[in-house]
Amino acid sequence: MAGMTRRQWMLGAAGAALVQGARPPGVLVDTHIHLFAKDTARFPIHPNSPYQPQPQPLEDYAEFVRQAEIDHAILVHPEPYQDDHRYLEYCFEHEPWPGFFKGTCLFDPIAPETPARMEALVKKHPGRIVALRVHETEDPKRGPTTSGAIRDRDMKSPQMLAVWKKAHSLGLAIQMHLIPYYAPHVRALASQLPQMPVLLDHLARAGQGSAAEYEEVLRLSDLPRVYMKFSGVSYSSKAGYPYRDVQPLVKRVFQAFGADRILWGGLGMNMQEFERQVAMFEEMFAFAAEADRAKIRGLNAVKLFGFRS
Repeated sequence: MAGMTRRQWMLGAAGAALVQGARPPGVLVDTHIHLFAKDTARFPIHPNSPYQPQPQPLEDYAEFVRQAEIDHAILVHPEPYQDDHRYLEYCFEHEPWPGFFKGTCLFDPIAPETPARMEALVKKHPGRIVALRVHETEDPKRGPTTSGAIRDRDMKSPQMLAVWKKAHSLGLAIQMHLIPYYAPHVRALASQLPQMPVLLDHLARAGQGSAAEYEEVLRLSDLPRVYMKFSGVSYSSKAGYPYRDVQPLVKRVFQAFGADRILWGGLGMNMQEFERQVAMFEEMFAFAAEADRAKIRGLNAVKLFGFRS
Protein backbone atom coordinates (compact mmCIF):
# COMPACT_ATOMS: atom_id res chain seq x y z
CA MET A 1 0.00 0.00 0.00
CA ALA A 2 3.06 2.28 -0.23
CA GLY A 3 2.16 5.56 -1.93
CA MET A 4 -1.60 4.84 -1.69
CA THR A 5 -4.12 6.04 0.82
CA ARG A 6 -6.27 3.40 2.52
CA ARG A 7 -9.29 4.77 0.67
CA GLN A 8 -7.56 4.43 -2.70
CA TRP A 9 -6.59 0.85 -1.89
CA MET A 10 -10.17 0.00 -0.94
CA LEU A 11 -11.61 1.47 -4.10
CA GLY A 12 -8.99 -0.14 -6.31
CA ALA A 13 -9.69 -3.54 -4.78
CA ALA A 14 -13.38 -3.07 -5.39
CA GLY A 15 -12.78 -2.27 -9.02
CA ALA A 16 -15.62 0.24 -9.04
CA ALA A 17 -16.35 3.79 -8.00
CA LEU A 18 -18.46 4.57 -4.99
CA VAL A 19 -22.08 5.40 -5.42
CA GLN A 20 -21.77 9.09 -4.70
CA GLY A 21 -23.86 10.51 -1.90
CA ALA A 22 -24.57 7.16 -0.23
CA ARG A 23 -21.85 7.24 2.40
CA PRO A 24 -22.21 9.62 5.34
CA PRO A 25 -19.10 11.40 6.60
CA GLY A 26 -16.76 10.10 9.27
CA VAL A 27 -15.94 6.64 10.55
CA LEU A 28 -18.44 3.87 9.75
CA VAL A 29 -18.55 0.72 11.87
CA ASP A 30 -21.24 -1.88 11.38
CA THR A 31 -21.63 -3.42 14.83
CA HIS A 32 -24.05 -6.15 13.78
CA ILE A 33 -23.57 -8.43 10.79
CA HIS A 34 -24.11 -12.16 10.25
CA LEU A 35 -22.26 -14.09 7.57
CA PHE A 36 -23.06 -17.61 6.33
CA ALA A 37 -20.88 -19.77 4.12
CA LYS A 38 -22.07 -21.21 0.84
CA ASP A 39 -20.05 -24.36 1.57
CA THR A 40 -22.25 -26.10 4.14
CA ALA A 41 -20.13 -29.24 3.97
CA ARG A 42 -17.12 -27.35 5.28
CA PHE A 43 -19.15 -25.05 7.55
CA PRO A 44 -22.30 -26.99 8.46
CA ILE A 45 -25.41 -25.57 10.03
CA HIS A 46 -25.75 -26.93 13.55
CA PRO A 47 -28.50 -29.50 14.25
CA ASN A 48 -29.83 -27.19 16.99
CA SER A 49 -30.06 -24.17 14.71
CA PRO A 50 -33.31 -22.27 15.35
CA TYR A 51 -33.52 -21.24 11.69
CA GLN A 52 -32.09 -22.07 8.29
CA PRO A 53 -30.17 -19.12 6.85
CA GLN A 54 -29.57 -18.18 3.26
CA PRO A 55 -25.90 -17.92 2.25
CA GLN A 56 -24.30 -14.56 2.99
CA PRO A 57 -20.68 -15.37 2.24
CA LEU A 58 -17.65 -13.40 3.25
CA GLU A 59 -16.52 -12.95 -0.34
CA ASP A 60 -19.68 -11.07 -1.33
CA TYR A 61 -19.60 -9.00 1.84
CA ALA A 62 -15.96 -8.03 1.30
CA GLU A 63 -16.80 -6.68 -2.16
CA PHE A 64 -19.66 -4.64 -0.71
CA VAL A 65 -17.71 -3.06 2.16
CA ARG A 66 -15.05 -1.86 -0.25
CA GLN A 67 -17.72 -0.13 -2.33
CA ALA A 68 -19.50 1.33 0.71
CA GLU A 69 -16.25 2.31 2.48
CA ILE A 70 -17.25 0.72 5.76
CA ASP A 71 -14.24 0.96 8.04
CA HIS A 72 -14.84 -1.97 10.40
CA ALA A 73 -17.47 -4.52 11.35
CA ILE A 74 -18.42 -6.73 14.26
CA LEU A 75 -19.18 -10.28 13.15
CA VAL A 76 -22.02 -11.33 15.43
CA HIS A 77 -21.54 -15.09 15.48
CA PRO A 78 -24.97 -16.35 14.39
CA GLU A 79 -27.19 -18.96 15.98
CA PRO A 80 -27.25 -21.37 13.02
CA TYR A 81 -23.63 -22.26 13.84
CA GLN A 82 -24.33 -22.45 17.61
CA ASP A 83 -20.99 -22.95 19.44
CA ASP A 84 -19.08 -23.97 16.29
CA HIS A 85 -16.95 -20.91 15.52
CA ARG A 86 -15.13 -22.21 12.46
CA TYR A 87 -16.71 -19.78 10.01
CA LEU A 88 -16.02 -16.88 12.34
CA GLU A 89 -12.38 -17.95 12.38
CA TYR A 90 -12.37 -18.29 8.58
CA CYS A 91 -13.65 -14.72 8.29
CA PHE A 92 -10.89 -13.47 10.58
CA GLU A 93 -8.33 -15.21 8.37
CA HIS A 94 -9.76 -13.86 5.10
CA GLU A 95 -11.05 -10.43 6.13
CA PRO A 96 -11.27 -7.60 3.56
CA TRP A 97 -8.11 -5.97 4.96
CA PRO A 98 -6.09 -6.44 8.16
CA GLY A 99 -7.95 -5.45 11.30
CA PHE A 100 -11.35 -5.07 9.64
CA PHE A 101 -13.24 -7.61 11.75
CA LYS A 102 -13.82 -8.30 15.40
CA GLY A 103 -16.46 -10.77 16.53
CA THR A 104 -18.71 -12.15 19.23
CA CYS A 105 -18.91 -15.72 20.46
CA LEU A 106 -21.78 -17.99 21.41
CA PHE A 107 -21.51 -20.55 24.18
CA ASP A 108 -24.09 -22.03 26.53
CA PRO A 109 -24.11 -19.56 29.45
CA ILE A 110 -25.15 -22.18 32.00
CA ALA A 111 -22.77 -24.96 30.88
CA PRO A 112 -19.92 -25.71 33.32
CA GLU A 113 -17.42 -26.04 30.48
CA THR A 114 -18.20 -22.64 28.97
CA PRO A 115 -15.62 -20.55 30.90
CA ALA A 116 -12.75 -22.75 29.73
CA ARG A 117 -14.02 -22.93 26.14
CA MET A 118 -14.54 -19.18 25.99
CA GLU A 119 -11.05 -18.54 27.33
CA ALA A 120 -9.52 -20.90 24.75
CA LEU A 121 -11.24 -19.07 21.86
CA VAL A 122 -10.23 -15.65 23.18
CA LYS A 123 -6.60 -16.71 23.59
CA LYS A 124 -6.56 -18.28 20.13
CA HIS A 125 -7.62 -14.96 18.58
CA PRO A 126 -6.08 -12.17 20.68
CA GLY A 127 -7.96 -8.90 20.47
CA ARG A 128 -10.61 -10.33 18.16
CA ILE A 129 -13.41 -11.64 20.39
CA VAL A 130 -15.21 -8.70 21.97
CA ALA A 131 -18.38 -10.14 23.50
CA LEU A 132 -20.35 -13.20 24.53
CA ARG A 133 -23.85 -13.04 23.07
CA VAL A 134 -26.77 -14.16 25.24
CA HIS A 135 -30.24 -14.73 23.74
CA GLU A 136 -33.33 -14.13 25.89
CA THR A 137 -36.26 -13.68 23.51
CA GLU A 138 -38.70 -16.46 24.49
CA ASP A 139 -42.10 -15.91 26.11
CA PRO A 140 -41.20 -16.03 29.83
CA LYS A 141 -44.34 -18.07 30.53
CA ARG A 142 -42.63 -21.02 28.88
CA GLY A 143 -39.80 -20.96 31.38
CA PRO A 144 -36.05 -21.16 30.77
CA THR A 145 -34.46 -23.87 28.67
CA THR A 146 -31.72 -26.23 29.83
CA SER A 147 -30.75 -27.89 26.54
CA GLY A 148 -31.17 -27.62 22.79
CA ALA A 149 -30.52 -24.34 21.00
CA ILE A 150 -28.36 -21.97 23.04
CA ARG A 151 -31.02 -19.48 24.00
CA ASP A 152 -33.44 -18.62 26.79
CA ARG A 153 -31.33 -20.07 29.58
CA ASP A 154 -32.07 -19.18 33.21
CA MET A 155 -30.78 -15.66 33.86
CA LYS A 156 -30.92 -16.37 37.61
CA SER A 157 -28.71 -19.44 37.40
CA PRO A 158 -25.47 -19.18 39.43
CA GLN A 159 -23.64 -20.50 36.39
CA MET A 160 -24.96 -17.58 34.33
CA LEU A 161 -23.31 -15.18 36.75
CA ALA A 162 -20.12 -17.27 36.73
CA VAL A 163 -19.98 -17.07 32.93
CA TRP A 164 -20.54 -13.30 33.00
CA LYS A 165 -17.71 -12.95 35.51
CA LYS A 166 -15.42 -15.05 33.31
CA ALA A 167 -16.29 -12.95 30.28
CA HIS A 168 -15.42 -9.84 32.27
CA SER A 169 -12.08 -11.29 33.34
CA LEU A 170 -11.29 -11.97 29.68
CA GLY A 171 -12.04 -8.36 28.73
CA LEU A 172 -15.29 -9.19 26.95
CA ALA A 173 -18.65 -7.47 26.91
CA ILE A 174 -22.00 -9.22 27.22
CA GLN A 175 -24.19 -8.72 24.18
CA MET A 176 -27.83 -9.19 25.12
CA HIS A 177 -30.39 -10.14 22.48
CA LEU A 178 -33.50 -9.69 24.59
CA ILE A 179 -37.12 -8.73 24.79
CA PRO A 180 -37.99 -5.99 27.30
CA TYR A 181 -39.26 -8.44 29.94
CA TYR A 182 -35.68 -9.45 30.71
CA ALA A 183 -34.37 -5.96 31.46
CA PRO A 184 -34.54 -6.43 35.26
CA HIS A 185 -32.64 -9.72 34.91
CA VAL A 186 -29.94 -7.88 32.99
CA ARG A 187 -29.82 -5.19 35.66
CA ALA A 188 -29.38 -7.78 38.42
CA LEU A 189 -26.32 -9.23 36.69
CA ALA A 190 -24.83 -6.04 35.26
CA SER A 191 -25.04 -4.30 38.63
CA GLN A 192 -22.61 -6.87 40.01
CA LEU A 193 -20.10 -6.15 37.24
CA PRO A 194 -20.32 -2.37 36.83
CA GLN A 195 -17.14 -2.08 34.73
CA MET A 196 -18.20 -4.64 32.11
CA PRO A 197 -19.89 -3.32 28.97
CA VAL A 198 -23.35 -4.72 28.28
CA LEU A 199 -24.76 -4.20 24.78
CA LEU A 200 -28.52 -4.29 24.13
CA ASP A 201 -29.29 -5.50 20.61
CA HIS A 202 -31.98 -4.17 18.30
CA LEU A 203 -33.37 -1.39 20.53
CA ALA A 204 -34.20 -4.25 22.93
CA ARG A 205 -37.02 -5.30 20.57
CA ALA A 206 -39.43 -2.72 21.97
CA GLY A 207 -42.34 -4.07 19.93
CA GLN A 208 -42.29 -7.32 21.89
CA GLY A 209 -42.89 -5.84 25.32
CA SER A 210 -45.22 -3.57 27.23
CA ALA A 211 -44.65 0.13 27.88
CA ALA A 212 -43.88 -0.65 31.53
CA GLU A 213 -41.34 -3.29 30.53
CA TYR A 214 -39.63 -0.86 28.19
CA GLU A 215 -39.30 1.64 31.00
CA GLU A 216 -37.10 -0.97 32.68
CA VAL A 217 -35.00 -1.11 29.52
CA LEU A 218 -34.52 2.65 29.61
CA ARG A 219 -33.64 2.45 33.32
CA LEU A 220 -30.65 0.31 32.36
CA SER A 221 -29.08 3.54 31.15
CA ASP A 222 -28.49 4.32 34.83
CA LEU A 223 -25.67 1.78 34.64
CA PRO A 224 -22.82 3.67 32.91
CA ARG A 225 -21.48 0.70 30.94
CA VAL A 226 -24.76 -0.33 29.29
CA TYR A 227 -25.04 0.52 25.59
CA MET A 228 -28.00 0.45 23.21
CA LYS A 229 -27.69 -0.73 19.63
CA PHE A 230 -29.64 1.00 16.88
CA SER A 231 -30.28 -2.09 14.76
CA GLY A 232 -33.12 -4.45 13.93
CA VAL A 233 -35.50 -1.48 13.89
CA SER A 234 -38.32 -3.54 12.40
CA TYR A 235 -38.67 -5.41 15.71
CA SER A 236 -39.90 -2.18 17.29
CA SER A 237 -42.16 -1.04 14.44
CA LYS A 238 -45.74 -1.66 13.39
CA ALA A 239 -45.09 -0.07 10.01
CA GLY A 240 -42.84 -0.76 7.07
CA TYR A 241 -39.56 0.87 6.09
CA PRO A 242 -38.44 3.53 7.05
CA TYR A 243 -40.19 2.70 10.34
CA ARG A 244 -41.12 6.29 11.16
CA ASP A 245 -43.28 5.14 14.06
CA VAL A 246 -40.06 4.21 15.88
CA GLN A 247 -38.56 7.71 15.87
CA PRO A 248 -40.20 8.76 19.17
CA LEU A 249 -38.66 5.67 20.75
CA VAL A 250 -35.26 6.52 19.24
CA LYS A 251 -35.50 9.99 20.78
CA ARG A 252 -36.25 8.48 24.19
CA VAL A 253 -33.32 6.07 23.84
CA PHE A 254 -31.07 9.00 22.88
CA GLN A 255 -32.24 11.00 25.88
CA ALA A 256 -31.64 8.05 28.20
CA PHE A 257 -28.33 6.66 26.93
CA GLY A 258 -26.86 9.76 25.30
CA ALA A 259 -24.84 9.97 22.12
CA ASP A 260 -21.83 8.22 23.68
CA ARG A 261 -23.65 4.93 24.39
CA ILE A 262 -25.52 4.18 21.18
CA LEU A 263 -24.04 1.96 18.44
CA TRP A 264 -25.20 1.47 14.86
CA GLY A 265 -25.60 -1.98 13.35
CA GLY A 266 -27.14 -3.58 10.28
CA LEU A 267 -25.79 -1.35 7.52
CA GLY A 268 -26.70 -3.86 4.84
CA MET A 269 -25.13 -6.49 2.61
CA ASN A 270 -25.19 -4.61 -0.69
CA MET A 271 -25.25 -1.02 -1.89
CA GLN A 272 -29.02 -0.87 -2.24
CA GLU A 273 -29.54 -1.99 1.37
CA PHE A 274 -26.76 0.33 2.50
CA GLU A 275 -28.39 3.37 0.93
CA ARG A 276 -31.71 2.50 2.57
CA GLN A 277 -30.09 2.05 5.98
CA VAL A 278 -28.15 5.29 5.70
CA ALA A 279 -31.29 7.20 4.70
CA MET A 280 -33.23 5.70 7.62
CA PHE A 281 -30.44 6.47 10.09
CA GLU A 282 -30.20 10.10 9.02
CA GLU A 283 -33.97 10.54 9.25
CA MET A 284 -34.21 8.82 12.64
CA PHE A 285 -31.44 10.94 14.14
CA ALA A 286 -32.29 14.20 12.35
CA PHE A 287 -32.90 15.74 15.77
CA ALA A 288 -29.28 15.08 16.85
CA ALA A 289 -26.25 17.22 16.16
CA GLU A 290 -23.86 16.00 13.47
CA ALA A 291 -21.14 15.44 16.08
CA ASP A 292 -23.47 13.09 17.96
CA ARG A 293 -24.48 11.24 14.79
CA ALA A 294 -20.79 10.75 14.01
CA LYS A 295 -20.31 9.06 17.38
CA ILE A 296 -23.18 6.65 16.73
CA ARG A 297 -22.08 5.91 13.16
CA GLY A 298 -18.69 4.66 14.27
CA LEU A 299 -16.66 6.64 16.77
CA ASN A 300 -18.31 4.96 19.77
CA ALA A 301 -17.59 1.51 18.34
CA VAL A 302 -13.97 2.37 17.61
CA LYS A 303 -13.51 3.40 21.23
CA LEU A 304 -15.48 0.55 22.79
CA PHE A 305 -14.05 -2.29 20.71
CA GLY A 306 -10.52 -0.96 20.29
CA PHE A 307 -10.46 -0.67 16.52
CA ARG A 308 -7.57 1.23 15.00
CA SER A 309 -9.23 4.36 13.64
